[in-house]
Amino acid sequence: MDYRENCNMWLESKAVDDDTKSELKAIADNEKETEDRFYRNLAFGTGGLRGIMGAGTNRMNVYTVRKATQGLAGEILSKGKEFAGKGVVIAYDSRNNSEKFAYECTRVLGANGIKTYIFDSLRPTPELSFAVRYLGCARGIVITASHNPKEYNGYKVYGEDGGQIPPETAKTIQTFIDGIHIFDDVKLIDKPDNTIIGEDVDRAYIDAVKAQSCKTAVPEDFRAVYTPLHGSGNLLVRRILSEIGVKNVFTVPEQEMPNGDFPTVKSPNPENSEAFDIAVEYAKQQNADIVFGTDPDSDRLGVVVRNANGEYVVLNGNQTGCLLCEYILRKAKENGTFTQNGAVVKTIVTTEMVRAIAADYGTETIDVLTGFKFIGDQIKGFEQNGHPEKFIFGLEESYGYLKGTYARDKDAVVAAMLICEAAADYKAKGMTLYEGLKSLYDKYGYYLESLKTITLTGIDGAEKIKEIMSKFRSGSLPLDIVKKLDYLDGIDGLPKSDVLKFFTPNGWFAVRPSGTEPKIKFYFGIRAADPDSAKSQLEQMISSVWELLA
Repeated sequence: MDYRENCNMWLESKAVDDDTKSELKAIADNEKETEDRFYRNLAFGTGGLRGIMGAGTNRMNVYTVRKATQGLAGEILSKGKEFAGKGVVIAYDSRNNSEKFAYECTRVLGANGIKTYIFDSLRPTPELSFAVRYLGCARGIVITASHNPKEYNGYKVYGEDGGQIPPETAKTIQTFIDGIHIFDDVKLIDKPDNTIIGEDVDRAYIDAVKAQSCKTAVPEDFRAVYTPLHGSGNLLVRRILSEIGVKNVFTVPEQEMPNGDFPTVKSPNPENSEAFDIAVEYAKQQNADIVFGTDPDSDRLGVVVRNANGEYVVLNGNQTGCLLCEYILRKAKENGTFTQNGAVVKTIVTTEMVRAIAADYGTETIDVLTGFKFIGDQIKGFEQNGHPEKFIFGLEESYGYLKGTYARDKDAVVAAMLICEAAADYKAKGMTLYEGLKSLYDKYGYYLESLKTITLTGIDGAEKIKEIMSKFRSGSLPLDIVKKLDYLDGIDGLPKSDVLKFFTPNGWFAVRPSGTEPKIKFYFGIRAADPDSAKSQLEQMISSVWELLA
């Protein structure tokens, strides 16, 4: 069935509501738009579904959500009655349609005889990860598109270990989905018998987060400015900060309340410095020691600090990760809780500065593929081998961090607590967090990283991304390459992945297609003796790579 036949099938089906049909009729004369909506089914990968909201098989809507959930139900039921009896816990964030999609999941699961737990209102993704294990569920679902623009939504599935499902489970679910007709084979129930959850899980989750505190005393005059960016982090972030003694937290009023249109920002992404424009203005008024923000599902944390000139500057994910890593290891030494055989786990595109910090504390660094689910896999492996204490800290350059094993995904709630503690710790020494970072550069060398992204949408874009990867895989590079890693070969026991990493005498760069967006990403890293030298060398590396692209 081609895209036009697929569209006509939707228009003629009695299962499709009138609003959806009206939306399709409105774009009937736009052949390219119709093709993009129907040329494929929205793929179910290891991150579940993610796409632009709207009518069509290549969009996030009630029909694609129901079909995915029917496929998930098939996978759960195939594992036996006892497994299915554990049920599924569901959470959702502040995005438009998130609550609606979440309740559609309960309708499908209920019709398949699978028990459902659903939060009474929006919650952070990491709390969903925690809740899967806390409630003993078979699977978890969270409706979110994380930090993507407002047009997007998504559907992420978690395994019984609380981590995002591994590739083999995703393939099994996809097989079930492939055998389902989007309208005829989906079971639905009008009034599912959901178990509503809320404060009981919140309390247990907050206790688990609080247990990760490094017990730093927060000065009375310590001041923080926080923006939830219209997302799900507001209540729990403020709650954990209150419980550890951060008394002066100013929440940005324009961005405090949930709003799926994210009206004050271009994109609700703490990786974008402009997302902090309003918060920084309040920080100046409040004379804040630190500014931080969480994305809509509160799994990513962005941080802003005051530099030597008193100006507020946005840290990147690598810088925040290094500050947190060193703080956690140092406080463990000071508190007598240091784990001798511990490990820091990072993704292959995260700064190498973390390795230098960990080595200085006698701690191993383990590299995993891009995606926090692979850090979660390491935690699971440590537990299976009888050494859960081995995991100290996990981080990825895309603003994701986790201390503790209570969750199996990145958690901005625990990261917010720890970065405030770190800032308070430096303040007690008469230093700002910025000066703390500078002291790390002075000790370990000046590491500088950059991320460049090319967006290529539609069928042509997907083909172009394949061409670029092929060019880097086989082409001659205008750089002094001392080592090349092609992760399609399954390096170091890691799953095969379409990622290339090249090493130069003083740095590295990596190339990978995004797993959730129509983008190809280029990561760069340099180590030098000083900032100017690092900047110059980084610019030269980026220029050389761009030559090959041209």
